[in-house]
Amino acid sequence: MDAPVQDQPDAASPWWRRAVVYQVYPASFADADGDGFGDLRGVIDHLDHLVDLGIDVLWLSPIYPTPWDDGGYDISDYQDVEPRFGTLEIFDELLREAHRRGLKVVLDLVANHTSDEHPWFVDSASAVDAPRRDWYHWAPPRPGHVGGEPGAEPTNWLSEFLEPAWQFHPGTGEYYLHLYSRKQPDLNWENPEVRQALYAMMRWWLDRGVDGFRMDVINKISKRMPLRDVPPVAGEPYVRARSEYVNGPRVHEFVQEMHREALAPYGARLITVGETSGVTVEEAQLFTGADRGELDMVFTFEHIRFDNGRNAFDKLPFDLVQLKAVMTRWQDGLADVGWNSLYFNNHDQPRVVSRWGDDGEYRVRSAKAFATALHLQRGTPYVYQGEEIGMTNYPFAVLTDLRDIQSLNYSVYAAALGETEEATMAAIREMGRDNARTPMQWDDGPSAGFSTAVPWLPVNPNAAQVNVAAARVDPDSVLAHYRELIRLRHELPVITDGRYRLQLPDHPQLWVFTRTSPEDELLVVVNLSGQEVELPPEARWPGASTVLSTVPGEQGSTAQPWEARVLRRVPVG
Repeated sequence: MDAPVQDQPDAASPWWRRAVVYQVYPASFADADGDGFGDLRGVIDHLDHLVDLGIDVLWLSPIYPTPWDDGGYDISDYQDVEPRFGTLEIFDELLREAHRRGLKVVLDLVANHTSDEHPWFVDSASAVDAPRRDWYHWAPPRPGHVGGEPGAEPTNWLSEFLEPAWQFHPGTGEYYLHLYSRKQPDLNWENPEVRQALYAMMRWWLDRGVDGFRMDVINKISKRMPLRDVPPVAGEPYVRARSEYVNGPRVHEFVQEMHREALAPYGARLITVGETSGVTVEEAQLFTGADRGELDMVFTFEHIRFDNGRNAFDKLPFDLVQLKAVMTRWQDGLADVGWNSLYFNNHDQPRVVSRWGDDGEYRVRSAKAFATALHLQRGTPYVYQGEEIGMTNYPFAVLTDLRDIQSLNYSVYAAALGETEEATMAAIREMGRDNARTPMQWDDGPSAGFSTAVPWLPVNPNAAQVNVAAARVDPDSVLAHYRELIRLRHELPVITDGRYRLQLPDHPQLWVFTRTSPEDELLVVVNLSGQEVELPPEARWPGASTVLSTVPGEQGSTAQPWEARVLRRVPVG
């Protein structure tokens, strides 16, 4: 078993460049106390699964107290643990057990907004002259309008969850801003007291032994002031106003200050990644440049939104040429300045094997194919729970099956546009976030080994076949392939440091690229289709050794459906 990556003293090659991160969504990972809801004790019980896989870093989605309006991303106390997950003492035990196994632990930092039940907001909403009133964004109704009525909102912004971005508060007669749920009021980062309170909270967790943060929607903390309307869209009373809050004018100033005051004192042991929807390659270079003092890497969204039409639920046909172009632009753009994060799955995305692959006959092969294409690029890979066994989307039938606020709000939005419930459910089955949050499938027993009770979300019906226990004893499983990919990353420096070069950019079925360094060369050939494909010369290296292959037997001149192969040659001279 490979030992996880340890710290390196060489600042020019930080340890996290060779690391692999595993994301746990605690509510759905493992339920140890039998209440149907995952918990920290369940995570402790399965830490050895991560070690067996070769993981270096455990990222926990929010574990803080929460009313659970947005799946835990609405936080009512930054310095405690949600009782359904456990206690601070159990978290400390998790931290000790993870560190004993060589695993670092990263927490989710949700600093753009809190829950409306957080004491900060309760105080802010208590009076117009409350001590923390300007810790959030408040504004009176639009002149000439009565508060609480349509059209009275201070600006015409639409929230990311498809409802007006302002919520009227009768107690003070004003509105507060929420870019997400109305129960997630946005913090006012213009106020230095807010920033200092957040930095103090971060230091509190780091002093406890946490090894870094994944920072939720971090590039939305700086709004363009004063808040204002955006140009209207014909027939739409509320409009997405991302130009007013994505990569705002002070965002780099704020992130640099956060790094300087809350992160830098803890040195090179930390890892930080920012969720940055709407970021460009050029902005990412600023966020992640080694001399900038901001973040280690960011999550770009461009590659997981290229198949979005009118909104996140309007899925366009898969276009490999477009996906290759997007990811290659990021590989090239961050080759010398900054660093990439690599992911297809997380708690907000449908399962990639269902979204772009074949979750039927070729589930195993297509899961391996996408994993190979991703893990052999340059950057830090992220594995989302269940991805390593090829978990699929859930066949949600009716709206009452759903729990996610984004999907439920979309159903209301779609109905207002005249969509049928059948069409709405079809869209949610493909793209809804609940697909990622169904319980982890550990074995073929009741509730797939997740819980002894009825789970908070239903277990996928295919759990009898798709589960960790079955994968562990199958040498050809998706799990075995992930182990090999992670082992290769740890053993071959060319995967961390080598140049990425795309071949055959316009080929509609093949993703072919090289990874090269003065000492080593790899050729990665992935057939992302269900058809056999003739391999052009660029996809063949006669005489090269085969490092990895998902189809047994001789490496021929054609690629089988969903086949992935990795060839290696060592340069002469």
